[in-house]
This record gives sequence, C-alpha cells and structure tokens, in this order.
Amino acid sequence: MDFTWDVKKGEANATKHGILFTVAITAFDDPFQLRAPDLKHSGSEKRQWLIGEADVGVLVIVFTIREPGNIFRIISARKADRSERRHYEQNKGISL
Repeated sequence: MDFTWDVKKGEANATKHGILFTVAITAFDDPFQLRAPDLKHSGSEKRQWLIGEADVGVLVIVFTIREPGNIFRIISARKADRSERRHYEQNKGISL
C-alpha cells in the first residue's frame, strides 16, 4: 500500500488531534478494520473512513484513493471516541 498526504495538513492534524499520519497508517494493517464511504463529506472526491487499531489505539481515519496506482491519500486521523470504539469492537471484521 502506498500513502500520501499534504505535509501542512499532516502537521495541523498532529497539532489538533495528536496523531501523526505516519502512525495513523498502521491502522490500515489491522485485519479487523472497518471501512465505509464518507457520504457526508464527499464532494468531487470519494472519501472513505476507516476505524482500525493502530500503534496508538483505535483511530478514525478519513482518506481517499487516488488513481492511477491506488495511492491512499490521508485527509485526517484522530483517536476514536467511545461510541466509535464500541462500534469497532462490535463489528470488527464485518464489511460495511
């Protein structure tokens, strides 16, 4: 898997949420990750969200897949809140 992100956006995300994108991408290795389209925030690009276990705990990551090459562009990453962690624990491994 290849990843990319805007450096300034990554720095702003780390300041706001305390999560580095270099750490967040470890959630993509979670075999029990949950993914779904982010219909609420998709405009010209189809955004998706992922809830998965990373090196720092359960995270919510918003991303898009860029063609060609299926490059994952990270938009934001933060720690999952209580309800998101519960959703992950109850549904992990189930395709949404």
